[in-house]
Parts: sequence; structure tokens; C-alpha cells
Amino acid sequence: MAKNQHTLKKIYSFEGKGLHTGTFSHMKVMPAAAGTGIRFRRTDLPGSPEIEALAENVTTTTRSTTIACGEATAVTIEHIMSVLTGLGVDNAIIELDNQEVPILDGSARLYLEAFLPDGLEDQGVERKYITLPYTLEVRDEKTGSWVRMEPADAPSAQSTVDFNSPVLGVQTADWDESVDYAREIGPCRTFCFYREIEPMLEKGLIKGGDLSNALVVTDTGYMGDPVLHHTDECGRHKMLDLLGDMRLAGGYVNARITAFKPGHTINTKAAKALRALLK
Repeated sequence: MAKNQHTLKKIYSFEGKGLHTGTFSHMKVMPAAAGTGIRFRRTDLPGSPEIEALAENVTTTTRSTTIACGEATAVTIEHIMSVLTGLGVDNAIIELDNQEVPILDGSARLYLEAFLPDGLEDQGVERKYITLPYTLEVRDEKTGSWVRMEPADAPSAQSTVDFNSPVLGVQTADWDESVDYAREIGPCRTFCFYREIEPMLEKGLIKGGDLSNALVVTDTGYMGDPVLHHTDECGRHKMLDLLGDMRLAGGYVNARITAFKPGHTINTKAAKALRALLK
């Protein structure tokens, strides 16, 4: 049975600091007409320019995904992109009054708590899935990361992470349209290793990071002894990121996506390769 396009039923507001810039921003996630896709609008810039959430607009993938069009940028877009994808939202406008999306608690949980009670608006127009003519694979020989996209009848994904960490081990997460995103993927928080904090700060990153919006993994456990939402929360967060980044292909992809050691760089390269193939 064909699925229709959906949008949100009303406007939702969020605010907070950005993970990397540390700057405070207000954000509105708004309904949009069928066929709009997902767009970011910078209301603080002259003319309120918009950036289409498409892979060719990706400019930076260092510890998050940034898109830009002209002077307008939108930093750390992957979590809001992921939750819209996981819930089945085809069309939305995201207004920002600063450059970075608020990190909130480091997951998609607060978005879910806002969106789910209202449900979605059926727009009465059939969703057009992206289809692949053949299997496509993108590899990074330096890191060992790869993403494979195989033609399928419906979207699905599997990601496997291996950080050579005695705390995390090897973690695998799966998603398809039958998975309860709100329970299984959305609440899973971003993370880093303790040894990475100083190098990231030296690069001007994680200025807004703290234990309220990220898990920090040590050699023996987690800083602050947090209550995990899942025992494999870090692996599930990598799936959250993968879904958000792959949405930059321009919609829902009828493919079986398999990713090993995924990250924003390899994820967005895969989305770019897919868009190049379709062109």
C-alpha cells in the first residue's frame, strides 16, 4: 500500500546552546507543503535565506554535519533530520536565529516528546521513494568505514560500530519502518571518549558540550555514571546519526543500507554518491 507524504500539525519551538559553537539559538520546526522536503531557514540573516537539506550542500562533517548555501549555514543538523525521518515526516521548515541547532540533551528525545502527542498531518499526496538501479558502496580505506546501499522494496538500515573499547565492545543497531524509533533509537545520546575532549577543544569544537548533553566514555565506564537508555546506547546513537545523514539523499530511499564504523563523513559521502548516481 502506497504511503502518503506527511508534515507536522503545528509549529514547535526549541532553544538552547549548540554543541560545538556554544552559541544560544531559538529554533522552530514548522509544517511545510507537500513536495517541500526539509529546509533550514536562517531568520537572523537578511532575507531569511533557506538551505535545502541535501547532500550537495554539506560543507563540514567534523563531529557533526553542517550544510550551507551562500552565507547561510546550519550546523549539527543530524538529530533533527533523524527524528523527522524516523517519525515519517516528509516536509518541514526549520527556522534558526543562529548558526547551530540546539543540542538539547544530545539525543532526539525532546523532539519526540513534542511531536508525538499531536501526530502527523497526512498531506494526501503519495510519497515518492528514491530507488537504486544497482548496489552502491562507499569506502574509506584509511578508517575502514564503509556504507553499502542495496536496492530493496522498503527502507532499512543496519550499523555496526567497533571503537576497540572494552566498555563499548562491538555494537550493532537495526532500523526499518516497523521499528519504534521513539523507543529504540530517538532517546539515544551522542557520545565521545574522554581522551578526545582536549583535542576537540583545541580544534574549537564542543564549546557547548557537557555531561547533560553527551555521554563520555572512559577506559572503565562512563563519566558521571549515567543511567543508560539502552545498554548499547552509543551504537544506537550511531544509527540515529546515520538516518539523519542519509536523509540528505533527498527523501526516503528504498534500499538496504549497511554501515560499518559509520560517521558523518562516510554517511554524507554515501548520500552524495547516491544523489550523483540518480542525476
